[in-house]
Amino acid sequence: MKNVNVPVDEIYVPTKRRTTLEADKVDTLAEDILENGQQMPIQVRLGKGRYVLIEGLHRLEAVKTLGEETIVAIVVAARRH
Repeated sequence: MKNVNVPVDEIYVPTKRRTTLEADKVDTLAEDILENGQQMPIQVRLGKGRYVLIEGLHRLEAVKTLGEETIVAIVVAARRH
């Protein structure tokens, strides 16, 4: 798997995942990303012509807070049931 830059505005966050957002974590991560850069990519999958967030909600929100237009991500395959 390789890292790709994904436009932040093309990432869909499922409603269930949004409920786990903690504002102070976002602020702390934003400061860390500002000082050290993004250390760990988020995980997304392709679905219905967009990226769907799998892992990394706080990192995504921190990057949005910083006004970045892209985020480093790993595109993973969707689970098959």
